[in-house]
Amino acid sequence: MTAAHCISSGRNYRVLVGKHDLSVNEEGSQTISAQKIIVHEKWNSMFVALGNDIALIKLAEPVTLSDTIQLGCVPAPGDVLPNNYPCYISGWGRLSTGGALPDKLQQALMPAVDHATCSRFDWWGSSVKETMVCAGGDGVVAGCNGDSGGPLNCKNSDGIWEVHGIASFVSGLGCNTIRKPTVFTRVSSFTDWVDKVMMNN
Repeated sequence: MTAAHCISSGRNYRVLVGKHDLSVNEEGSQTISAQKIIVHEKWNSMFVALGNDIALIKLAEPVTLSDTIQLGCVPAPGDVLPNNYPCYISGWGRLSTGGALPDKLQQALMPAVDHATCSRFDWWGSSVKETMVCAGGDGVVAGCNGDSGGPLNCKNSDGIWEVHGIASFVSGLGCNTIRKPTVFTRVSSFTDWVDKVMMNN
């Protein structure tokens, strides 16, 4: 599962699993070719704020699970995070606006921001839809360029980590602009689509 805006036609893609440090060859990590990529049919690259920024990658071969490679769980259909719910972003995106790209996987606590707050005119306004989830916005911690397509992970009441978001966009004013939280595709809005695509492919 990734963001639709990360996919360009005519390119070949590989998926790295079990990776932490991109600068070294890590034991147990796997590189697998993409057999097929399905981008949401309503995705429009000219209008990111319309949403539907989601794509699925079918791998050419099965993944071997291990201590460092596990499946991601998805939330229940329609599940919406309450305001300030603790979640974590992870990725190899820039460490600051225009900054360096790290070799090692980064993660940061980014509490969810509810739609009522995130859609206020002095936050994101009408740019965010109910099919999106916002997180962060404190002006300090944020996703940045290169984190796109990565997860927003949140632990549910049973202690199970779920992928609630797919990193979609940040503010053009800077990654950590206050009241401009990182915006994610809300996975629980697309569970039916994911199920349908997996069944047909």
